Amino acid sequence: MSKKNNSSEAEAYEKSLLEWIDDEKAGFEFINVLGKLFYDKSIELIFFRTQLIDRSASVILHKHSYSKTIINKTLSIQDSLTLAKELYSFAMPPSKIDIGKLNMEWVEEKGNYSNSAYAFLTDKLKNIIGKPPKNNDPVDVVLYGFGRIGRLLLRELIIQGNGRQLRPRAVVTRKVTPEDVSKRASLVRHDSVHGPFRGNVIEDMENKSIYLNGHVVKMIAGSNPEDIDYESYGIHNALLIDNTGVYRDREGLSRHLKAKGISKVLLTAPGKGDISNIVYGVNNNDLVLDSENIYSAASCTTNAIVPTLSVLESKLGIEKGHVETVHSYTNDQNLLDNYHKKPRRGRAAALNLVITSTGAGVAAAKVIPSLDGKLTANAIRVPTANVSLAILSLSLKKATTKEEITELLRNEALRGKYVEQIRFSASNESVSSDFIGDPVASIFDSPATLVSKDGKNIQIYLWYDNEFGYTMQVIRLSRHIAKVKRYTYY
Repeated sequence: MSKKNNSSEAEAYEKSLLEWIDDEKAGFEFINVLGKLFYDKSIELIFFRTQLIDRSASVILHKHSYSKTIINKTLSIQDSLTLAKELYSFAMPPSKIDIGKLNMEWVEEKGNYSNSAYAFLTDKLKNIIGKPPKNNDPVDVVLYGFGRIGRLLLRELIIQGNGRQLRPRAVVTRKVTPEDVSKRASLVRHDSVHGPFRGNVIEDMENKSIYLNGHVVKMIAGSNPEDIDYESYGIHNALLIDNTGVYRDREGLSRHLKAKGISKVLLTAPGKGDISNIVYGVNNNDLVLDSENIYSAASCTTNAIVPTLSVLESKLGIEKGHVETVHSYTNDQNLLDNYHKKPRRGRAAALNLVITSTGAGVAAAKVIPSLDGKLTANAIRVPTANVSLAILSLSLKKATTKEEITELLRNEALRGKYVEQIRFSASNESVSSDFIGDPVASIFDSPATLVSKDGKNIQIYLWYDNEFGYTMQVIRLSRHIAKVKRYTYY
């Protein structure tokens, strides 16, 4: 190789490195503006529905680069920085703004605004700028039960909430001793799947409480829901989120409402009887909040499949279908072979594929009544700790193509009704662990889509973090129920 070629390659290497350093410096500056928006003005920036708060510069740069797989172009951190700085100058109420979408639209449309970020944002956010806040006071939250979902709820309510919407005030478990407080705090601090908590977790044994990033969360012992006096802990008109699944009908869940300080109850499992099963984003607006005080957030699988089923039913029509869930094992199963009241679940979870039942098909039809009697469903528990896969095998009323399905769900994920529920993935190398910590209800794996020759039978593959994605759906529904939602630009 000639000296000239060697010199050219060295210059290219140096140029690439300097460009990265410039981007990373912009990333650090962006983080500073991001924090000021969040803490000074309660304006949270996200990037195509993923969190940016408390993320590193390299993670934020990766999100900008990864945009190419979603919108076929890489977005610039410098553009996001320009928009964020300008955004800080506006008088705005508490809001949640997708800077990824704004960046995309800025690249496409800035010529229409004479390259003025001020004019661009003034137009795009005209329905938010200068408006009064949607709510004045935050709402207290009690977490009843502290398993996988309960702990993730606490962690995310602390990280995301900034104390302005939902305030976690107490956790109820069967007993509370100094040892219990220490162990519970440790489980919040460390998580084998989702990683360490981003902040401080400090036990207060004397007061039986846990301090998390400025929030003081009381640990309360209770076996009978109606016997707990939450008001004695300074908790009033609280939303109680029941994560135990012990009480799933109106009679059982109503016991919480007899306790002093509780005004509404949300179950993180499918409700029975006349309890409304809600998939946030799909049927939450059907609720009459002033006349109901008990709700269900349905199941993780129901939340994963219903948004996509809703899109396909409305656009193409579904004749019939089957939902097969390839689901990570849960604490309901045994680590080693032992007695279990349900068939097959007694066998060692980490060593077996276990066929089991799921009510997701029936639950989906309750949310989308036109699907009543059209869906069957089953599940296979597999030896992974988190992230599941729903396979929709559907017969359609209208013929379609793989390209049409891809664009239909890509558009829904970027601009449609379900931007918080559906994410689009174009990678043909994705595996389950890639989606740990994804906040949407499901991720549409577009390369895996299959369509029959006549276009009437399709296979759709939907990944979902059955812990974190579901937790985020619960938080969205909680904000809706508590009437503490912010303005959004998605």
